[in-house]
Amino acid sequence: MAGFLNGLLGNFSEVSIEELTRQYGIYLMPGEKVTTGFKLVRDSFIVTDERIILIDHQGVTGKKTRIASIDLDSIYEVTMETAGTGFDDSELTIHYITSPYYKANDAKTATYKFEFGKKFNLQPFYVAIHSLASQNRKRLNN
Repeated sequence: MAGFLNGLLGNFSEVSIEELTRQYGIYLMPGEKVTTGFKLVRDSFIVTDERIILIDHQGVTGKKTRIASIDLDSIYEVTMETAGTGFDDSELTIHYITSPYYKANDAKTATYKFEFGKKFNLQPFYVAIHSLASQNRKRLNN
């Protein structure tokens, strides 16, 4: 019941790797492996060793599905906001490059915000993604 309420409030809940692979394995590239993933009432996002896969079920029945990806090597900044008192949620915002050439002078960027329930320990996920972003910045600026 708590997971359902978190979903209604717009918060992601962690899902097992086995469940995510079973349900969304058809979207994985050959050799790609799921490392973690989360689910909202109908929507999900999966972190693999290559990218973050965003799964957006649309419409009344949810049969129409939009799949988008954020390449892990395109993430250059991450911010985290922890939950406060009351109905506050924890938030993780990922900033990433959308241009096909990351070192281009006019690189295009975007952001994506994830909301988690206040009881979810977001810090390990933040540290992992931030470490990746830091490595990417060093690689891109050399």
